[in-house]
This record gives sequence, structure tokens and C-alpha cells, in this order.
Amino acid sequence: MPQLDVLDGENNKVGDISFDPVVFDAKVNNHLIKQCVVLQRATRRLGTASTKSSYGQLSGSGKKPWRQKGTGRARVGKTRSAIWRGGLTIFGPTPRDYSFKMNKKARRQALRSALTECFRGDHIAVIDKIVLDHPKTKEAVGVIKALGLPEKTLFVTAGKNKNLELAVRNLPTVNVLPVEGVNVYDLLFHEKIVCTSEAIKGLEERLK
Repeated sequence: MPQLDVLDGENNKVGDISFDPVVFDAKVNNHLIKQCVVLQRATRRLGTASTKSSYGQLSGSGKKPWRQKGTGRARVGKTRSAIWRGGLTIFGPTPRDYSFKMNKKARRQALRSALTECFRGDHIAVIDKIVLDHPKTKEAVGVIKALGLPEKTLFVTAGKNKNLELAVRNLPTVNVLPVEGVNVYDLLFHEKIVCTSEAIKGLEERLK
């Protein structure tokens, strides 16, 4: 059964923890990992691009600019035609929803695969608890430096940690997620995943 050291806030070993191989030593499915990342990125797309693709959306007259015959110019029905400046747009983008669905079993397997990759790549660290006296960025930076963490760090907690969440808001590449919010995209984006002991147990219960 895979194991890791449990550290305190000053990077000293205070114990060790065993990992459930079902969650942290699973068979890696790269296809599901990619599909899950594409899903998350597609869900975050606003899809608000919009063009005027029908005459009803345009302002202006529908009057024929000149008579049909006798002027020596091309026949024109209205100035809001797509070939005129200021006219409608043909096949332009309209508001749409880019999201799609993955079944629950596939999403759970993708998350197991991502956690396994993180564990095998030595990207997971375990800390006994994360306690900040005040919600200050300075205190969060102190913890990051004491543990020797990289810029892109994800803290995973068993529940809400208000002080930590507020303290890292000014650090653009540092995030905090509860066990319920852990996802494939954030696991792959961050260089180090710092979990509390309780968070590890919560992940195992969630994904068994």
C-alpha cells in the first residue's frame, strides 16, 4: 500500500499515511483525463459571441435604393443586404452553450487517474493541518515558503478553511479547494497538491 510522510507547518515529519490503491494507484486512462479537461474548459466558455444574422435585428430602412432597371447599376433590393457595408452577417456566431456531458462513472475514473498520476509523479504532499491565525496573504506566503512549495500550489482541505481561502486570493497561481471541489483540471494545472490528512480520507471515501 503506497505511503507518504505527514508534515507539520514547519516541514517536519510528524507521521505517515497510507493511501488506498483503488484511488491513488489506479489504472491510468489518459483518454478520460483529456475528455474531462475538455469538458471543464468547455463548461467555462461563455459562448456569448453574437452577430446580427437576420433582417429583424438590423436597424434601417428596407426601401429599394434605386429602381430596378435603367440606372446601369446592379439590381439591389435593400441596403441591409449581407454584401453591403452595415448589412447582416451570414453564418456568423450566435450565443451557444459549449458544455457537454460525461457520465458519472467516467468522471470518477478520470479523477482517480489524475490522482494516480499526481501521486506517481511526487506531486502530492500531506500536512497534518493548515491553520492561519488571520486571513492575510503574508501568512499564506509564510506557509508556502516553510514547506518549500512552488508557485502553482493547490491546497485541498476536508472542509471550508475561510482564513486560508481569503489569504491566497491575491496569489494568482495558488488555490484552495474542499474535497468535494477537487477536479481533474486543477490537479493537472498545479505543480504541487497539498492535502490535509482528513482531506486524503475524504478523497478516498468520495472515489472508492
